[in-house]
Amino acid sequence: MGLSADQLRASLDALASREPAFAAALARVGYPEPRIRERGYATLLRTIVGQQVSVAAAASIWGKVEAALGGDAGDPARLIAVDDETLRGAGLSRQKIAYARSLAEEVTSGRLDLQNLPEDDEEAIRQLVAVKGIGRWSAEIYLLFAEGRTDIWPAGDLAVQIEIGRILGHAERPGEKAVRAVAENWRPHRGAAAIFAWHHYKSDMDVI
Repeated sequence: MGLSADQLRASLDALASREPAFAAALARVGYPEPRIRERGYATLLRTIVGQQVSVAAAASIWGKVEAALGGDAGDPARLIAVDDETLRGAGLSRQKIAYARSLAEEVTSGRLDLQNLPEDDEEAIRQLVAVKGIGRWSAEIYLLFAEGRTDIWPAGDLAVQIEIGRILGHAERPGEKAVRAVAENWRPHRGAAAIFAWHHYKSDMDVI
């Protein structure tokens, strides 16, 4: 489970008390809605399926993958059992099939236990990125949305960089290193800061 509405509100209130620019942004656009995903294999598989395609295309392909797997995409053994042709017919590229099989094999072998990832965030990320096709950003998003880890900070995310720059009044978008540095003072609430940055980004788009 991701961060609840109450957790988000408490963390953002704490950030606003430390950072006047956050307080002003919060007053302007309000609190974000929670971003919650189910913990486990199916959520990571869906992340792989949705890479580099639109939201609508990802939803369509996911429906075909579920059908190809007998309606139970949450069972990694089912994916291992089907052939590549079946998965290609569901809309997966050769690369995504390799990624999906890597994930299924890591889970079924027990090398990746998604119900008992290490409590240390960096160690949990290390285990997740051992899966082909799961990069640091995907691992961070999983830990934030599916596990509700409060201090996950996806500083490499472009929208986070853009909005943190806007919130803090920077003339130019700060890079990943600068965004990581400025957020050190926001521990242990950086997960809420990221969710707020995406909310702020969407609010800017709505205005445009």
